[in-house]
Amino acid sequence: MSIHKIQPSSRKTKVAKVLVSRDCGPEGCEVDWLSSRHLETEDDVAAFTDFSLRQGWGDGLPLIPPTDARVRAFLAANHRYPDDLIAKMPDGSECTVEKIVINAVMAGAPPESLELIIAAIEAIAEPDFELYGVNATTAPVYPGFIVNGPIRDALGIPYGYGCAGGVATKANAIGRAIRLVMRNIAGQVPGVSSQTTFGSPGRLASLLLGEWEEKSPWAPLAERRAGIRGDAVTAFSAMGTMNILDTTSIGAMAFLEMIGKSVAYPGANCFSPAMEYSEMTIALNPICAEVIAREIPSVTVVQEILWRYASVPAQYLQSYHRGQLEAQGRVREDGKIYATPEPKDIVLFVCGGLGGLHALGLHSFGSALSQTKPIARAMAATPG
Repeated sequence: MSIHKIQPSSRKTKVAKVLVSRDCGPEGCEVDWLSSRHLETEDDVAAFTDFSLRQGWGDGLPLIPPTDARVRAFLAANHRYPDDLIAKMPDGSECTVEKIVINAVMAGAPPESLELIIAAIEAIAEPDFELYGVNATTAPVYPGFIVNGPIRDALGIPYGYGCAGGVATKANAIGRAIRLVMRNIAGQVPGVSSQTTFGSPGRLASLLLGEWEEKSPWAPLAERRAGIRGDAVTAFSAMGTMNILDTTSIGAMAFLEMIGKSVAYPGANCFSPAMEYSEMTIALNPICAEVIAREIPSVTVVQEILWRYASVPAQYLQSYHRGQLEAQGRVREDGKIYATPEPKDIVLFVCGGLGGLHALGLHSFGSALSQTKPIARAMAATPG
């Protein structure tokens, strides 16, 4: 991954100051921290996009050329040094702030999104997220992200109507920045390092949405999972989106039965003998959540009910599949196979519009376990 020195255009570009070194005493000294290789090409979006595709950096959509000035300006807006190591990728490559910023500039993400992007990268780099498997698998899996806290509104992270895709917001660019990091630093290239059979639209701009905390009858997801109040992000593995509509049921138990039974289908990764455990992420729209919580105030009880319905009878499967799952101890005493090992593995949150009784099923890859991280508050760069 390289920063590119672009042939100047006729437009005037504000050049940010060189960073002040942390090693030169109280007053500091100006040093050039940027270490990426420089290449020359045109400062033109169309030309650079073609150039990026030839070089293997692009995703097929237009890219903003990451000039020195743009990268420095992005860094200058955040109290981060470009050589800070955020994570090591599955192939051992180092994901530094500098590399993240280059991809964020290309994606068009706003500078104030850097701490969210960093927290998201830290989450998927956790060993239990199993990024290597997510990158390499034949499945269409991609990391999805649920954001909590005031940063949702500050960055325009959608959590109401159309939050899972289609809202015109810079969250699309932020999600795309994370995807470019996975492509250009983590090395997820279909047909090369990734054997994904079909892929997914989520592999282009990711799935970055917020929880509608103000409409949720329960504590925010990050608080329930990790005790984090305020700005946080939860990374989970998503195989796509499943809409669950129920215009007939009346009452909490009927809604939960429909949702649980809908997400439980034999071809899901969570029922594959290749996966010994799994999670299931489910979003309830606020209207549905209100109806359920009126009868069942406890979110843990709601998770348990969903868990019991998110199962299939062992006899429903072919004998070959059933035999493998029996050998793994996956068939319970009641003769059922459950989507997740325990009710706590149902990751439940609230988002979406208010127009109808919908739920959103987000099936997991299987062995990738959700991770929740706090989002640091960006500090203003020291003046001078």
